[in-house]
Amino acid sequence: MENLNIALLLMIVGMATVFAILLIVIYLGKGLIALVNKYAPEEAAPAKQAANASAAVPGNIMAAISAAVTVVTQGKGKVAKVEKL
Repeated sequence: MENLNIALLLMIVGMATVFAILLIVIYLGKGLIALVNKYAPEEAAPAKQAANASAAVPGNIMAAISAAVTVVTQGKGKVAKVEKL
C-alpha cells in the first residue's frame, strides 16, 4: 500500500511539474511575440493597384469557377471577386 501512495505522489508531482513548465513556455512565447512585434513590426507591403482584377480572368474560366462554387455550396455561395496571386 505504501508503494501505491508513493507512486500516486510521484505521478501528481510529475504532472504538476509538466503543467507548470508548459505554462512557462506558453507565457514566454507570448512575451517573445509581443516583444518582437513591438520592436520589429512587420513592414507593410505596397498594395498593387489594378484597375479591374476580374478583367484579367477570361470569361470561360470565370464561368467554370462560378459553376464549381455553385455545385460545392449547393447554390448558396456566390463568387464576388477573383484575383490572380
